[in-house]
Amino acid sequence: MTTLGGTNLPRVGGYNQAVVLDAIRTRGPVSRVELAALTGLTNQTVSNVVRKLLDAGLVTETGQAPSSGGKRRTLLSPRPDGAYALGVHLDPDSAVIVVVNLAGEVITGRRQRLVAPEDPAQVVDRVSRAALRLLTRSGVDPARLLGLGIAAPGPLDGGQGAVVSPPNLPGWGRVPLVKMFEAATSLPVALDNDATAAAIGERWIGGEARAGSFLFVYLGTGIGAGVVLNNTVLHGDSGNAGEFAHMPVEPGDRVCPCGGTDCLGPYCSPAAIIDDLLRRHGSGAAARIGLTGMPETLHDDWKALRRAARADDPDAHDVVRRAARRIGQAARGAASLLDVDRIVLGGEALRGIEPILLAEIESAVNRTAVARALRPITVEQSVIGDTVGAVGAASLILHGNYAPGWRMLTDPAG
Repeated sequence: MTTLGGTNLPRVGGYNQAVVLDAIRTRGPVSRVELAALTGLTNQTVSNVVRKLLDAGLVTETGQAPSSGGKRRTLLSPRPDGAYALGVHLDPDSAVIVVVNLAGEVITGRRQRLVAPEDPAQVVDRVSRAALRLLTRSGVDPARLLGLGIAAPGPLDGGQGAVVSPPNLPGWGRVPLVKMFEAATSLPVALDNDATAAAIGERWIGGEARAGSFLFVYLGTGIGAGVVLNNTVLHGDSGNAGEFAHMPVEPGDRVCPCGGTDCLGPYCSPAAIIDDLLRRHGSGAAARIGLTGMPETLHDDWKALRRAARADDPDAHDVVRRAARRIGQAARGAASLLDVDRIVLGGEALRGIEPILLAEIESAVNRTAVARALRPITVEQSVIGDTVGAVGAASLILHGNYAPGWRMLTDPAG
């Protein structure tokens, strides 16, 4: 595992505190002596930083390590109630809202149905009021709340804090979500696309199991990816890295919103898989499974198709496997390009069909992976589960405040 190193230069206290806190979160319970070895900081610097973290209520002393002949070392762990964040995952028909503590545990959450998803102002108003009510009911100390994170479909204009004509949200042009949510909640707000937010949540909460590098493949209304390389989230020049839906696969007859016919997205979204079943197996199979094929029943149809695939219905299993093979084809190329040895699958749309996708993608990436002679690529399910989008959104706030980043070395506010 690669551990981020600290620096003993002056005026970098915020950065060193983030490095030490990250090491405690990832490897804890851990002693001060072990922290010095993990971070490259001197014992004195570690002691000073730990004292500040203890005073801030971000870590706590949790017993002592077994004696090895000398004085027993005191162990340090993160303090879950040291900080909190609100997270909102916006999807075309609903928003999932959670309150998350420093350890990434969901304190409380709810789903808010969007009655007018084509109206951004109404969406922001209703979701903001629901989030603030949820926060009040949670009993969280407002002084420990760091802010609100938003996970939204891309593409994004990160500099302006706006979403830009997301394909699955008709009527949304350039919507300044950060400013709108800041005005509605009076909280600091962070925004990222849903797949990248999910990857950040996975890195924040996964601890040592998610340290290093991985490709996070996210399936919701559409498909996307987040990339973590050497513990650093990859955003790209425009902030839109991870557009996995545009990875090329076998050309077909489905046109992507970008104009291409060989993009992954139009073949692997829930709507596309339902359409594939109707095309390949006809209305008789759809009726047997309980599908209507109507856009307004997409959510219920997708649940029914997943249920049938879990029960080994041959037609449902066939179309899910076909989509999984295409995802595996795209994942193989992405993993080879990025040189990552782990692919993580997550997203609410995967519920119940993870084993099918895991098997197909694992087969695809290890059958022809460029680096397979050095190490196999592991394919794993998200450690967060169904709420990965919303928890990832909250993690934008926690990660932004406490994860070590080089911006802290130059930003006076860091």
